[in-house]
Amino acid sequence: MGGMVSAQRDVYNNGILLMEMFTGRKPTDDQFKDNCNLHNFVALSLPDQVMGIVDQSALHNQVVGEAASSTSFWSGLRSEQVNKCLVSVFQIGVACSAEFPQDRMDMKQVLKELLSVRDNLLGNRSFNIAN
Repeated sequence: MGGMVSAQRDVYNNGILLMEMFTGRKPTDDQFKDNCNLHNFVALSLPDQVMGIVDQSALHNQVVGEAASSTSFWSGLRSEQVNKCLVSVFQIGVACSAEFPQDRMDMKQVLKELLSVRDNLLGNRSFNIAN
């Protein structure tokens, strides 16, 4: 959009995308006016109100297990596990979308953090995402 391509912009865009995916809200939504934006909306909800901002349809993502039966990915997980996962994901999104580029998380750190969230959530579970 008229700016130079940079790693800091890529990190910022990935952070916004992460928050969009898990909140179901776009940065251009009508609720984001004046000083309110997606970044601030999520940041103000951390850590205690994440279940209030998460897109509930994201919690009902369907996956196909080894037995090829369709089940909710989140079923079988304790609510504390889900909440901890969501807090971590939102924290990553907020860290990536900090206002000043020098305050943003490094992309290698983003990957490391996301893999950690995945590993902590899944443990020994494996799954295939259904198309």
